Amino acid sequence: MHSTSNAAGKAKTSLRRSGWFVERVVGILLGACTLVSVLTTIGIVVILLFESLLFFWDVSLIEFLTGTKWTPLLKPRHFGILPLFCGTLLVTVGAALVAIPIGLATAIYLSEYAKPSVREVVKPVLEILAGIPSVVFGYVAVVAVSPLIRSTFESAGVFNAASASIVVGFMILPMIVSLSEDALRSVPRSLREAAYALGATKLDVIVRVVVPAALSGIVASFLLATSRAIGETMAVTLAAGRTPKMTLNPLESIQTMTAYIVQISQGDTPAGTIEYRTIFAVGLTLFVSTFVVNLLAQLILRRMREKYD
Repeated sequence: MHSTSNAAGKAKTSLRRSGWFVERVVGILLGACTLVSVLTTIGIVVILLFESLLFFWDVSLIEFLTGTKWTPLLKPRHFGILPLFCGTLLVTVGAALVAIPIGLATAIYLSEYAKPSVREVVKPVLEILAGIPSVVFGYVAVVAVSPLIRSTFESAGVFNAASASIVVGFMILPMIVSLSEDALRSVPRSLREAAYALGATKLDVIVRVVVPAALSGIVASFLLATSRAIGETMAVTLAAGRTPKMTLNPLESIQTMTAYIVQISQGDTPAGTIEYRTIFAVGLTLFVSTFVVNLLAQLILRRMREKYD
C-alpha cells in the first residue's frame, strides 16, 4: 500500500514537472515570436531612416516636402513629393467615398435587419471578397471599370484615378462591414428595448441610439480601412497610371506613392543612386502617413469608447 502511494506521488510529481517544462517551452516560443515581430518592425524603420537620410543628404527636405514636380528619372530632376502625395490622397478619398456609405449601410443591415440565414451567407461572401488578390482588382479596373468610366465621361483616360478609387473602395469594404457590424452588435440590447419602450421606431432606434453608441468602433473601422487604402499597391499601379501630377480630377492619370515604389523596384534603376534612394524617402513618407492614421484611430477609440455594464 505504501509503495503504491509512493508510485502515485512520483507520477504526480513527474506530471507537474513535465507540465512546467511544456509551459516554459511554450512561453519561450511565444516570446521569440513576439521578439521577431518587434525586431522586424525596428529593422524596417532603421533601414527606411538610414537610406532616407542618405537621400536627404543630397536633396533638401524642404524641396522634398513642398516641391510640386516629381521627375527623379528625368533631367532636370525634381524631387517634390506633393504630386505623389496628391495622387495617393485622391485615390484614398475616392475609395472612402465608395466604401464608407456602402459598408456602413451593409453593416447596419446585417446587424439590425438581416435574418441569421442571410447573415450566414453574406458574411462568407464578404470574406471571399477580402481574400481576392489586389492584382485581380487592378485587372478588373483596367478591363471593366475603366471602359465603363470612359463610356460615360469622354475626357477620361485609359488609366485614371476614378477606376482605381472604385476598386480600392471595394477592397476595403469587407473591413468596414466586419468592424462596424461588430461595433453595432456589441451595443447592449437594453438600450434598444428602452428606446422601443419610449415609442421609437426601428429606424429611430438605429439612427439615434445604436449608431451613436457604436460610433467609436465605426469611426475606427473607417480610419483603419483608410490606412489600408493608403498602402494599396498593385490595384492602383495597374489602374491609376504612372503620371505624377497635382490634380483633383479623378478622370486623369495619376501616380501614387506605392505605384512609384513598384516602378523603381523593377530593377532598372542602379542601387545606391539618388534615384534608387527615392523609394526609401517615399516609403518613409508612406509609413508616417499610415502611422498617423492608425494613431488617430487609436485616439478616437480611447476618447469615444462607450463602456457598458
